[in-house]
Amino acid sequence: MSAVVTCTEVVRRFGEVTALDNVSLEVTEGEIFGLIGPNGAGKTTLLNCVEGLDRPTSGRISVLGRDPIADRRELTLLTGVQLQSAALPPRITVAEAMRLFSGLYDDPVAWPELLTTLGIAHKARTRVDRLSGGERQRVFIALALIHQPKVVFLDELTTALDPQARLAMWEVVEQVRERGATVVLTTHYMEEAEHLCDRVGIIDHGRIIALDTVPALIRDHAGDATARLALTRPAPAELVSALERLDTVTTARPDRRYLTVQGTGGFLQDVLTDLTARDIRITDLRAGSPGLEDVFLNLTGRDMRTEVAS
Repeated sequence: MSAVVTCTEVVRRFGEVTALDNVSLEVTEGEIFGLIGPNGAGKTTLLNCVEGLDRPTSGRISVLGRDPIADRRELTLLTGVQLQSAALPPRITVAEAMRLFSGLYDDPVAWPELLTTLGIAHKARTRVDRLSGGERQRVFIALALIHQPKVVFLDELTTALDPQARLAMWEVVEQVRERGATVVLTTHYMEEAEHLCDRVGIIDHGRIIALDTVPALIRDHAGDATARLALTRPAPAELVSALERLDTVTTARPDRRYLTVQGTGGFLQDVLTDLTARDIRITDLRAGSPGLEDVFLNLTGRDMRTEVAS
């Protein structure tokens, strides 16, 4: 697949602050590519440079073979942008906004069909200031898609949405890709990137610290899966030693009547088999697979949720 976005050694400085530090990446045609990282990591700054809204201090950026600054007018017709912060006149209706933006392009899509696809056709006569947060986001996506762009940029699309609205928005993003567009999005929600993205670039303090598919990042950087078992009696010392001799088990840590085991592959089945053979029963089992949150923690030594909260 051909590259539709290319960044080569991109640097962006604001005075003495380096917001982007030698960023290089490619986004290929037809994929959903995610930039993930905590607030202030440089995600929006990079997206602004790619969209032509900001000029990098140094380095090169290409979008569909064009320069975002020099070819901004042409790229405006080929890309769609949903900004992190956007607004419309509060008393304008959804239909009025769609007609207004349709008039800016030579060959816009039929906006009533677009609203139907995005699930807000019934809101066409509703004023923008009376929409919910999720409905308003769908309107801005519709405005970004009205000219049939080849690449769509979505900046922190689901921030401040409730969990149900966030799940619905994920379906919208997948529909955007199904319509033939390449999607580049930023998010600090790890589960969002895991669900949506074909590949992700993890950005921290302005640098890309990892870039790959989600399964590859988890495999290479997330560490082992964990299971916490509640036992009917304290784990004997010989059990812990026996479990740690299993090829699939990395560590086994007893804590009174609890046993925490980390491992790979089918380690949990191996542990349960050993416990059954020793006639040790379990009263509760909680298992967790590693994810992008663990990738970030292992690469930076910091918890993403702590970073976001700060």
